[in-house]
Amino acid sequence: MKPEWELVQRARQGDEDCFAALVEQNQGRIYNLALRMVGNPDDAAELCQEAFLNAWRGLPRFQGESAFSTWIYRLTQNVCIDFLRRGKRRKDISMTVALDNDSNEAQPIDLPDERYSPHQIAERNELHRVIWDGLNALSPHYRQILILRDMDGFSYAEISELLGVEVGTVKSRIARARLALRNILLEQGYSFPQEIPATAGS
Repeated sequence: MKPEWELVQRARQGDEDCFAALVEQNQGRIYNLALRMVGNPDDAAELCQEAFLNAWRGLPRFQGESAFSTWIYRLTQNVCIDFLRRGKRRKDISMTVALDNDSNEAQPIDLPDERYSPHQIAERNELHRVIWDGLNALSPHYRQILILRDMDGFSYAEISELLGVEVGTVKSRIARARLALRNILLEQGYSFPQEIPATAGS
């Protein structure tokens, strides 16, 4: 398999097969990102196509300051945010999100395992619904940064590169987003455990 830089170079010269190879290498993670952002498989698939189309059209302007995989990730985020701004809202998804007030360290809510009793599974599903109701009330940018950090597990440095902002800005945005989500859930009547196990930060 050709290295990414060679595929990009040839794709910039109009080689559709090389661009197809780039799509194949990235389409799985790009689709997963879109699905997490918008919550609907059909919308996610359409937005992936839009992102790759934008990449094909934008290749002549792509100077290689970052990896193609980083660039297409950023393009996908942009089309998803535009989609959400047009009033679309995700319908269904399962997740764990860090809700540790204004701390920079991720402290996820533990969700019951599928092997547990039907009652616990029902509670788990209700928690998913409550959390996503809260996420839907956030701005697209807050939702985006929580997905990057707390769902996709990107480091602060990686998020900094993806969003084109300083690491300190990333940390402060994450803290504000987590606090905003926590406050929304508290307003909705959700009670947090007094002690939530911490996970390692990066």
